[in-house]
Amino acid sequence: MSAKKILVVDDELGIRELLREILIDEGFEIFLAQNASEARDLKKNKLPDLILLDIWMPDCDGITLLKEWVNEKFLTSPVVMMSGHGTIDTALEATKIGAFDFLEKPITLQKLLKTVNEAIKHSNNMPKIEINLLNVGKSFVIQDLKKRLDKLNSVKTSLLFLGPDGGCAKICAQYLHPKNQPWINIKDFEVVSNTPTELLDQNRGGTIFLNEIYHLNKSQQKGLNLLIAKATNYDVRIICATSKSLNQMKEVNFDKYILNELLPGSLLLPSIDEHKEDIPEIASSILTMYLAKSNKSDYKEFDVAALNMMRSMDWVGDIEELESFVLNLMRTSLLEKITIDDVRRVSSQFNLLHHKNMASKKIRDNKDQDLDDIFKKSLRDARDDFEKMYFKHHLNHNDQSIAKLSEVSGIERTHLYRKLKQLGIKVK
Repeated sequence: MSAKKILVVDDELGIRELLREILIDEGFEIFLAQNASEARDLKKNKLPDLILLDIWMPDCDGITLLKEWVNEKFLTSPVVMMSGHGTIDTALEATKIGAFDFLEKPITLQKLLKTVNEAIKHSNNMPKIEINLLNVGKSFVIQDLKKRLDKLNSVKTSLLFLGPDGGCAKICAQYLHPKNQPWINIKDFEVVSNTPTELLDQNRGGTIFLNEIYHLNKSQQKGLNLLIAKATNYDVRIICATSKSLNQMKEVNFDKYILNELLPGSLLLPSIDEHKEDIPEIASSILTMYLAKSNKSDYKEFDVAALNMMRSMDWVGDIEELESFVLNLMRTSLLEKITIDDVRRVSSQFNLLHHKNMASKKIRDNKDQDLDDIFKKSLRDARDDFEKMYFKHHLNHNDQSIAKLSEVSGIERTHLYRKLKQLGIKVK
């Protein structure tokens, strides 16, 4: 098992070095920061299991830094405040904000080890918040998105996120989710129609997230209708998301009541291509997150050229594709640094998949459009157009073979030649 990681944040070199020596002897991996700026970077990149945070620092005091992490929902490990005699009241106040405990300076060895071990045990039980673009995105687009989410969060209402397939809908829903409350991401929509009341009762005070609700059939829509109507009684927030217009669904007409309930709390989400300047930092954070989850000792990082190339790429599958891309790079790159050659290699793999999928989609879309046009015509004209489509389809798939077309269609060759000539279809 890999050693637990502790981040020590203190502007006094002597205290940093003393704590480092003691804690290394106890088997911990130690990282040192002398100010808030270094602490932010190390927390994001090293994902420590515990943070020892001094209250007084030159650039930003520890209380302000703690509040920043709590407000951004970036507090993924326990924080123990370190304080001098004159700041005990402040340290106690920090525990109300979110600190696990505090240590009074000068720190005794017995008190240090007891508090550290208790905090480490607590960290094992803490829910790990995924690093995501709302934590690390610095662009205007992301800052604007966070402000709009905060405004929506001030009103307890059901929400609808509209955005690209594979985008940040789930991330935004988790950003609004109240800390330490039930969270459920509905995968099987049948549970919505079968047991909507039980869903609400089991997730009191929490969040129910339903992605791509355009898939809901009539029965499931009735269940969602009930969830929305009763959500406030159970102090539950319903957050829905879709990448397709619900007003234009052809398979199942979407319930207008549900739309009317969701539209006041609707928000258009940006695609990752709208804030490409964030991609290097997002990719680095995703890499760090997966390395921490893997519990492996080998360390990897991106070189600058690799990150620049990723920033210039088009992400068809949005943030989910970027995450898969980074995970592939982590698993298949051979060196400690992920290079631009690695990015080119994985990009070629992903492009092959996309080109195949996009070509298939284009063919399907063209066929759907052709059928729509046929249905608008008279029966005679529609029959002629369909026969043209039918014969051309089989000729293209059977290398223009009349023999195979005759066998598939059940039409004798002489009649088949006459039919093709009548329809204006030329055969090689």
